[in-house]
Amino acid sequence: MFQPSLGEISLLALAAVTAIALWTLRPFLPRPFSAGINNLPGPPNPGWFFGQMKVINDEENSVPQERWAAQYGSVLMYRGFLSLARLWTIDTRAMNHILTHSADYQKPEEARKNLAEILGEGVLFTEGEQHRQQRRIMNPAFGPAQIRELTSIFVDKAKELRDFWDVQISADGSPTRVDVLSGLSKMTLDVIGLAGFNYRFDALNPSGSPNELNQAFQDIFNPSPNFTPWMLLKFFFPILKRFRDERARRVDHAQAVMRRIGTQLIREKKAEISREVAESKNRGLERKDVRGRDLLTLLLKANMATDIPDNQRLSDEDVLAQVPTFLVAGHETTSSSTTWCLYALTQAPDVQKKLRDELFTIQTDTPTMDELNSLPYLDAVVRETLRIHSPVPTTIRIATKDDVIPVSEPFVDRYGKVQDAIRISKGTPIVIPILSLNRSKRLWGEDAYEFKPERWENPPEAISSIPGVWGHMLSFLGGPRACIGYRFSLVECAICPPSMKALIFALVRAFEFELAVDPSDIEKKTSIVQRPILRSAPEQGGQMPLLIKRVKRVQ
Repeated sequence: MFQPSLGEISLLALAAVTAIALWTLRPFLPRPFSAGINNLPGPPNPGWFFGQMKVINDEENSVPQERWAAQYGSVLMYRGFLSLARLWTIDTRAMNHILTHSADYQKPEEARKNLAEILGEGVLFTEGEQHRQQRRIMNPAFGPAQIRELTSIFVDKAKELRDFWDVQISADGSPTRVDVLSGLSKMTLDVIGLAGFNYRFDALNPSGSPNELNQAFQDIFNPSPNFTPWMLLKFFFPILKRFRDERARRVDHAQAVMRRIGTQLIREKKAEISREVAESKNRGLERKDVRGRDLLTLLLKANMATDIPDNQRLSDEDVLAQVPTFLVAGHETTSSSTTWCLYALTQAPDVQKKLRDELFTIQTDTPTMDELNSLPYLDAVVRETLRIHSPVPTTIRIATKDDVIPVSEPFVDRYGKVQDAIRISKGTPIVIPILSLNRSKRLWGEDAYEFKPERWENPPEAISSIPGVWGHMLSFLGGPRACIGYRFSLVECAICPPSMKALIFALVRAFEFELAVDPSDIEKKTSIVQRPILRSAPEQGGQMPLLIKRVKRVQ
């Protein structure tokens, strides 16, 4: 456990004194302390220092806000750290305005810096013209045709994980207790290695030998079981980050590992492309020549094309910054989403059986993308998983100017006045409630919290107003900053987002899944993505223990 030194305690005391001074001067300070959203309804402030942050962190993500929305309506304000006002809304017209005006609503600087500490200054970090430049270069690597070429990688690696677990059943007997999060994390690391870089990480190896990159991900994404004042103080007072606790040192090491591997991959790829160009009869590389199976090759070729203006190219540092983003986005979202899918199937045995019956209508264990996409119930299961178990439950933006945000219906403010818009001040934080919109009873009906794939046979008309890039959900966000790799995640999943679909296809055909612990022992904790931990063993980090046994089909 981290024990602050005397010097660190002094800094904490200084920070506390600063906070008290800011609070005392609060009536005289400019926005966002006196933000224009102070008239919005919302819960009373339980304390000036933490605001509602301790309440929020003591429960699963989004639960307190949904409770407040039931009481105060779809537009509300609550107090964060130092009682700063935050806007929270599930009004879809307001969300559409915020997400489509990405220049006016950007990631807060401190949130970007925290993200950069883990992922570097890649496409998830940048804003404005720099972000648009990176997207222009990267978009061709994430098109439908490019993802289609990766399908066989997703399928082959899904079968490899299936065989890996089958060996465990032979060794340990049936049913066998398996931490599916661990297995899926290793498998998806191998997938992103091949699909992203044409590189073999071999994280899922029979010998069980450790993989430094997989360990780096565990160090970054294993959620902290407890919320501490120290975590908040470091966020708001960056100088405190100079005092590196144990977790900070682990993250530093993990980032160094990703950077070293990324530098090596880029160096090897550029040399390979240069040799390819030198051996060809062409005078140079043009955009029409940008072909390749892995995402990094596509990105480097696009960036090296001679007919791309210099002002549109990415620097070597910019390209390097994308590598951790590829690794994390392609790996972590897929492994966590598929983990929650298997969990949901354990809680709905009828759904698990119905899905398995559909999967066996395909007469091969090596399906094509078209075959995977021909399975409507598989598609519904994946959609429902991403709706109710969104990998990233919330994100945040900050207003870069005063603005008037339109709403879909008028609301009553805390003074009893009817308002037809949200008047927001520059500098006001805005929570993007991804999970809450995905399970809003106003949009999805009274059964919105239930895992019910059948809802996708006739989805409610109201969800068409959700401004998401995929599936009338906010799981991959929307607008100019929508997730660039959403097609990749979908393929891996059943090969629904492709990677997810391939995994579910292979695993559910092979095994029956049951939860190995009481459902009440499973808790969601967020560290960029939502990971499961056991309430009875939070110190063990993320895990999802399931009992698996081979499927026995009656011919």
